[in-house]
Amino acid sequence: MQIPSQAAVSGVVAVVALMASDLVGSDSLAGIGNAGATLGAAATAVPLAAMMRRRGRRPALVTAFGIGAIGATVAAIGGEIGSLTLFVTGMLLFGAGQAGALQSRYAAADLAPPDMKASAIASVVWIGTLGAVFGPLLTPVEKNLAESFGISRLVGPFAAAAVLFAVSGVIAAIRLRPDPLVVSGGTNLEGPKVRLAVQVRVAWQAIGESRLAKAGLAAMVVSQATMVAVMTMTPPHMKDHGHADLSALVVAVHIVGMYGFSPLVGRLTDSYGRLRSLEIGAIILVVGIFSTVVAGYVPGLMFVGLLLLGIGWSVGLIAGTTLVSESVRPSMKVEVQGTADLSMSLCGGLAAFGSGFIKEEWGFHILADISAVAAATLLVVVWLTRITTRPDLSLTPR
Repeated sequence: MQIPSQAAVSGVVAVVALMASDLVGSDSLAGIGNAGATLGAAATAVPLAAMMRRRGRRPALVTAFGIGAIGATVAAIGGEIGSLTLFVTGMLLFGAGQAGALQSRYAAADLAPPDMKASAIASVVWIGTLGAVFGPLLTPVEKNLAESFGISRLVGPFAAAAVLFAVSGVIAAIRLRPDPLVVSGGTNLEGPKVRLAVQVRVAWQAIGESRLAKAGLAAMVVSQATMVAVMTMTPPHMKDHGHADLSALVVAVHIVGMYGFSPLVGRLTDSYGRLRSLEIGAIILVVGIFSTVVAGYVPGLMFVGLLLLGIGWSVGLIAGTTLVSESVRPSMKVEVQGTADLSMSLCGGLAAFGSGFIKEEWGFHILADISAVAAATLLVVVWLTRITTRPDLSLTPR
């Protein structure tokens, strides 16, 4: 389930800015495709969590991947016929599959013991590494295959993503048995339906009651926004300097950083503490982003910077997710998870959308500088939370 869905997401990420740039005719709206996907993921996050609460993880994930497959198909058609409207509509639907890939990480923690929750979440993130890495690496093959059928080369990865999301849905339907959320007693099959707006408000109240949950959410949001902003504009930035052919490889290395180190990140989070791990992650984000700023015309430094950016994101996601999930009342866990993903995806979508304008008007280095400042601010927030919160299981080694 994780491997094909992550291959779908990462394969599209490697080309979505280039497709949008071609459709618009400039880099000012190059981030609109990625923004559409992340905003689609944001819009799906809370309804997906509500469906999980009532029916379990399996039916919700099958639905999400199915919508994602439809979205990838619509985006491919939009790209082929030159319709920006159809392309963006498809990317919004594509975001549902991205939300499914994200929320599947919570399934690992449903039955995990308290001292292994971060490692369990990390294991799901890690298992998607193969798909996440091979997605961009397969894009040249998918482009050539599309060309052999007489369609635009950039359409190939979108068509492949539709197939991969469909495969993920089939795997979830067949293999996610028994449903971990049902087994853990996390569903409420006979409970009254609650309006999504009410669900989000109540979840926000639950997060607001815990300083630790707020720090975890801040880590998820800032890590996602900075990563998306810099990563989205990396292919157009490299294209500007004559390194377009290397951009897919840079994205692949970036994704190795995002997923390949997750088992180590999970162990770090469980043994060293949630907040201390987030401090380390914020520092890695700053260093990675700074490397992209000083890279200039040296492609090698882009590899280093994007690798570190991916690792920093991994720490923020895993440690932040664990902290948010365990710092709220158990009865609110699923709703808070959906709202946290909503916030993370929404801010990521805004970052992706704005990144093109910033690059076009002021340059890639200003975009990276803004992202570095945001990561540095996160470091201060987490540090203040750690020194002002009494020691507990989220702060101290286990």
